Amino acid sequence: MATVAELGTNCIDDVTHDKIKDVGRTVPVDSVSIQLSVEKKMFLKKLCIFSFVSPLDIKTKFYNSETSDLFLEVQIQNISSSTVFINKVSLQPPEIYEVEELNTVKQDGEDECTFGTRTFLQSAEGRQYLYHLHIKPEYSEKVGTIRGRMEMGKLDVIWKRNLGEIALLQTIQLEREATGYENLKLSLEEIPDTVILEEPFRITCKITNYSDKKMKLVLKLCDRDSVRWCGISRKYLGKLLPSASLCFTLTLLPLKLGLQSISGIRVKDKLLKKTYYYDDVANVCVVPSMVKMQS
Repeated sequence: MATVAELGTNCIDDVTHDKIKDVGRTVPVDSVSIQLSVEKKMFLKKLCIFSFVSPLDIKTKFYNSETSDLFLEVQIQNISSSTVFINKVSLQPPEIYEVEELNTVKQDGEDECTFGTRTFLQSAEGRQYLYHLHIKPEYSEKVGTIRGRMEMGKLDVIWKRNLGEIALLQTIQLEREATGYENLKLSLEEIPDTVILEEPFRITCKITNYSDKKMKLVLKLCDRDSVRWCGISRKYLGKLLPSASLCFTLTLLPLKLGLQSISGIRVKDKLLKKTYYYDDVANVCVVPSMVKMQS
């Protein structure tokens, strides 16, 4: 707080500076205290309301992958009538994630920004940033317990309107609705990309118990017109303790050409009387035998 010891007969302009930290409504408070004598003191307080609107419209969207990884898409658009310079865009993920920026391309053996050396956005112009978030190894076993709304770190965008001005920081707090996993998760350990029509092929599946209870599992297979299962259905898989996994191999017979989906896997927990359904878990390309031989 600035203090003026003495006011002369002329008007004195005292300029105060404040830093605006958040976009939206800002209410700084200015106060003046005047000491007329030892016993008498006057006090004046003034509320000043300012509205600060960012020239950037920033939208974020999370995408899930087949694994526990996430992809974050950031769309930034200049909604003002003047040019805006983007100094830096950075993502600070939560503790359990590591982040990889996907905003560079290889040019002559070196990483270059996908936007080149151009750092400014004209009016109504936009650009997209992409980030890959993956779970740190030490948190891989806990990812299945994540439920509900989750804080996903923050996105920092540093920008300025004109060259030579002080850059401003705009921070976006990120969060998402964590879908988590079912208590029993199925993943594919091995699967061929291409198979031959009417010739059996094998896949290896892995199931993991993310619940806090022991399971007693039975496997059931449901045929489709394009792909049939070979072997015994209603097969007993055994007991599965919490946080434990088991693998099993299945044989399939493709009956139609083209890209075919692997579906119809059912796993029932006999203890809780609950059935887990797994459809469209992967795709295989079915080709004639002559095409396979020539390749």
